[in-house]
Amino acid sequence: MAALEIDTRLLAMAAALVVIWVGLDILTGGIFLTARNLWNLSVQTSVVGIMATGMVLVIVARHIDLSVGSLLGFVGMIMAVLQVEILPIGTSWTWLVSLAAGLIAGCLIGAFQGWWVAYRAVPAFIVTLGGLLIFRGLAWWITQGRTVAPMDPTFQLMGGGLDGSIGAFWSWVVGAVFIAAALFKTVRTRQRRNRFNFPVRPLWAEALILAVSIGLIVSFVLVMNSYYRPRTQIPQGIPIPVLILIVVAVAMSALTKVTKFGRYVFAIGGNPEAAELGGINVRKVTVMIFVLMGFLAAISGAIQTARLNAGLNSTGSLLELSVIAAAVIGGTSLAGGVGTIAGAILGALIMQSLQSGMILLDIATPMQPVVIGLVLIVAVWLDTVYQKRRR
Repeated sequence: MAALEIDTRLLAMAAALVVIWVGLDILTGGIFLTARNLWNLSVQTSVVGIMATGMVLVIVARHIDLSVGSLLGFVGMIMAVLQVEILPIGTSWTWLVSLAAGLIAGCLIGAFQGWWVAYRAVPAFIVTLGGLLIFRGLAWWITQGRTVAPMDPTFQLMGGGLDGSIGAFWSWVVGAVFIAAALFKTVRTRQRRNRFNFPVRPLWAEALILAVSIGLIVSFVLVMNSYYRPRTQIPQGIPIPVLILIVVAVAMSALTKVTKFGRYVFAIGGNPEAAELGGINVRKVTVMIFVLMGFLAAISGAIQTARLNAGLNSTGSLLELSVIAAAVIGGTSLAGGVGTIAGAILGALIMQSLQSGMILLDIATPMQPVVIGLVLIVAVWLDTVYQKRRR
């Protein structure tokens, strides 16, 4: 295991996911692991997964954001109202303007909340709890409780419906790009370690990790292409929301690993006082973290609104629980300073798998948040145990 240099927590989560999938497949009589359900599961995971990548940075910096579900619903309602009631209907740019307005609104709201946390020293828990109430109320106030629909046809593609996927050919193109990227990263990393006389993995370990990575990519594309459009033999391919999630995950991973901003966030989470003494503008970085969180919530709001083909006042209700749980399950420590983007995506997949399984098992809707809440408690407990053992 040491030779493979694999994060044992990620490995444990992957094993837990396999156990959950197999168990749910048995309980549902083989329905859970069908291509159709896995395709839908990937779309459902995209909304939580995108926000979970931002929540990682928020929690790593020793903060919390309870407003993401309400923010998602509020921004989604803004986009819906712009498309249906304000901008000209049927023009090619309506959806683009509404999307841009929603993304800008998400960033401004994030900056507003971050300012209170960073420059007025109001705890993030209180600021975002207020945001949870404010934005949920504003979403209702804008339309007085009305449902706003339908969305622009082009905008709907972001939701991943029957036409919201890229097809078999382009799915394989995406898969080939990621396989090439995995090969390039492996070779490049090995060359750089040799150049600076750093330890390198044994060739067998490098080959094994690369083979597993390629196998997962090929398997993913095969599953996405195995789900056909109704009454046809045309593969759906990778859904657009999942493609957006992949782009966000890659960008956020790069942000945390190779940029000053990412290093600053982890430094602040490790020791805020030392980070400030080291010359880091902690206030500015804190505001930018919340701006980024608002931007990602707006992207998820666009996907969710497009998927529902309507602006609903209930959109995003209690979603903050799933997002926080996904980040914590993924290994992000509530004590700050520790967290990974890959872990957050895996955590989101675990959360959505449980939710999908509960629906297939016909578990009563009021009981589903009960399960999510229990999972969140257990995840925090496991994190506490893990932190104690590290000391």
